[in-house]
Amino acid sequence: MADITIKLLSGAAIAPYIPELARLRIEVFRDFPYLYDGSLEYEEHYLQTYVDAPNSLAVLAYDGDRAVGVSTGLPMQDETEEFQRPFVAAGYDPARIFYCAESVLLKSHRGKGIYKHFFDGREGHARRLGRFDWCTFCCVQRPEDHPLRPVDYAPLDPVWRKFGYVRHPELVTHYHWKDVDSQEETDKPMVFWLKSLGE
Repeated sequence: MADITIKLLSGAAIAPYIPELARLRIEVFRDFPYLYDGSLEYEEHYLQTYVDAPNSLAVLAYDGDRAVGVSTGLPMQDETEEFQRPFVAAGYDPARIFYCAESVLLKSHRGKGIYKHFFDGREGHARRLGRFDWCTFCCVQRPEDHPLRPVDYAPLDPVWRKFGYVRHPELVTHYHWKDVDSQEETDKPMVFWLKSLGE
């Protein structure tokens, strides 16, 4: 971590960083399990959500002047209806949930303690805002026999449990994108993990 700088940005302060964040997302999410075949145009449009949400957060990791990772989050109420729906159906109040959207980190910088800064940054932000009971994120579910699943693929489930998150298979939404081996977009199940901020 000696050469790594962590920046915490919120709302409109994220705007100047959108192009490099979009490039990072496309590079990292192209790998399994997301297999995302994205475009800079779409990513920059998607990231505008965080610029427009005053209580959003981006935790940026820099190695010198190069962005090597980013983790984002925002109040669940600022997310789409697809993400709120399973919580409403299960009796949760979206106004009490902070959504720890995505974390992307270049392979070259994994295993260096940066991931912990992502979780600490988002959870600390949620606590400072003072109106959230839960932090949550979701992960795509791929079949064990997926043809593009690397032989050495290791899910992050043990890491997420270490950070205090619990998988809730009853909380599922669906999101669509085009996989690298597909010609069109398809729906994917996304299962949520939850952590109580009272813990």
